[in-house]
Amino acid sequence: MSTPVSSPGKGSHIGRTLTICMHTFTQLVRMKVFYFLAIFAVILIASNFFDLPQHNGPESNGSEVLGLIKSWSLGAMTLFSVVLSVVATALLLPKDVEDRTLYTILAKPVPRINYLAGKLLGVLLLVFVSLALMDLLMTGLLQVRTSMVLSDQLAAARHLGWNEAAIKSLESEILESGPNWSLQGAVLAVFVRSAVMASLALLISTFSSSTIFTTVVSFLMYFIGHFQADAREFYMHGGEAGTTTVAKLVSLLVSMVFPDFQLFNVIDAVIEGQSIPAIAMVKLLAVGVYYALFFTIASWFVFADKEF
Repeated sequence: MSTPVSSPGKGSHIGRTLTICMHTFTQLVRMKVFYFLAIFAVILIASNFFDLPQHNGPESNGSEVLGLIKSWSLGAMTLFSVVLSVVATALLLPKDVEDRTLYTILAKPVPRINYLAGKLLGVLLLVFVSLALMDLLMTGLLQVRTSMVLSDQLAAARHLGWNEAAIKSLESEILESGPNWSLQGAVLAVFVRSAVMASLALLISTFSSSTIFTTVVSFLMYFIGHFQADAREFYMHGGEAGTTTVAKLVSLLVSMVFPDFQLFNVIDAVIEGQSIPAIAMVKLLAVGVYYALFFTIASWFVFADKEF
């Protein structure tokens, strides 16, 4: 069976990693099981172009319908990216062991950190391409809907005799609810969260030979990560004053190991039409890179002691 590395001991570390990355990307694309999930996400996003029941009602008048479109679309993208990143990563190591591809790659020799990094980057490349395509679809449909809402609302405002200042304010409000850079920041937050989940699943898969176990534990960690901030707040303020310093230290250690996914919840603000400050995006990227590197390095330490 062909392997990602062409010759033993040749090529840079970056070259080996990128080769394994592209091989992994091709391998995952051939797993047609992911097509169903992608089709589901695309249909869910595309359905927002039509006047479906969720777009009807008093809460869906004017620019409010644009918020609903963003909510449904970003929700579909989040679901798709998280499930894909976890399941794809959970499948890779067991499949390479079963096909004996792993033994051939490591015998080249290929450093194990290059192998793990290449596998992770392959998953992230697939998630990135998928999200980019869905983002293009969402942005295009949202632009069309924004033009439709803008035309209808401005015509209604002029019919009611609104002055120019009020009409300009209405136009600005509708345009702010349409596609903008903050919306792209929300999509980036979706990708960063999926990157953290993929690296976490990679760590779990290095000491588990079961795809199901890796998937279940990864999703369990995902749900725990959404309640970590609330649990930390309760722990720090629910005890006595003398334990505050200890509580802060424990909280810091826990947050350094277990990701706090509430940090990535900028999507709600974007849906409401708010702008994401640049410093918030920098912080989000820094946190995402930290967790991804931490879990990848931890995976390397675990994987290095395994006998193959």
